[in-house]
Amino acid sequence: MENHELVAKRQRLESILRAYDGLVVAFSGGVDSTFLLAFARQVLGGRVAAVTADSPLHPRREIAAAAELARSLGVRHFIIPTDELESEEFSANRADRCYVCKRHVMNSVLKAAAGIGIHRVAHGAHVGDLDDYRPGLQAAAELGLEAPLIEAGLNQVEIRQLSRRMKLPTWKKPSMACLASRIPYGSRITPEALRMVEEAEDFLRGKGVAHCRVRHHGEVARIEVGGGSGAKLLREPARSEILKRFRAIGFAHVALDIEGYTPGSLNRSLGFAPKTGKRGGRKES
Repeated sequence: MENHELVAKRQRLESILRAYDGLVVAFSGGVDSTFLLAFARQVLGGRVAAVTADSPLHPRREIAAAAELARSLGVRHFIIPTDELESEEFSANRADRCYVCKRHVMNSVLKAAAGIGIHRVAHGAHVGDLDDYRPGLQAAAELGLEAPLIEAGLNQVEIRQLSRRMKLPTWKKPSMACLASRIPYGSRITPEALRMVEEAEDFLRGKGVAHCRVRHHGEVARIEVGGGSGAKLLREPARSEILKRFRAIGFAHVALDIEGYTPGSLNRSLGFAPKTGKRGGRKES
């Protein structure tokens, strides 16, 4: 049976997109931007393009996956180099890190879009993002980026449902966040710290742990895993393999967080409960 509310939101999104002469999607290859790109391709045809930032904040595997997704969708795709670490404001890792990053990256995306003659740029934010601590949304609004998924009223559960109907391979992909989100506010973001996080998470994924975060606390790696995978990591030989690999990466100590994978857990230091964005709240996702 069709969900009438979801049908209405899908129609609203189509109406929003049809009003554009052309559109560039800031494309990470995640659930939301892939759905937006694929849907825009259906509506706008060749008048849609994708731009992906080749940044030290994003794992190499995700940039390669984004390129493959854009190719499979038949969309023009441009990969542009960005280096947020050049900005002292960003590297200092203050609470406005995401604001600084978004302005830096999206200015580059806007320039790339103008270079191919398209003057509307959209990002894949959805209404669920409005309930979390997302200073990057303010930067996107200030730069005039479009947020059609928010305008249509879509949340990520609905985006996954529509993605599944469209047979997009990302419909059940775990949520993504940049590697800098693994480093606590106030701790400097360095190429070495980003490398350590990327290699550690790649190792865990190679062990079949899809939902994971490796939080970088200096010499300590704090592993968050979801889906009941924590107990599996404590059993041999997995435990010894993780210790050996993480120490080779550069961590002196390895800890498993008994709370499990908690998106936005580092925002607690700002007084925000994970995922809710409400100061002093207790709700967890």
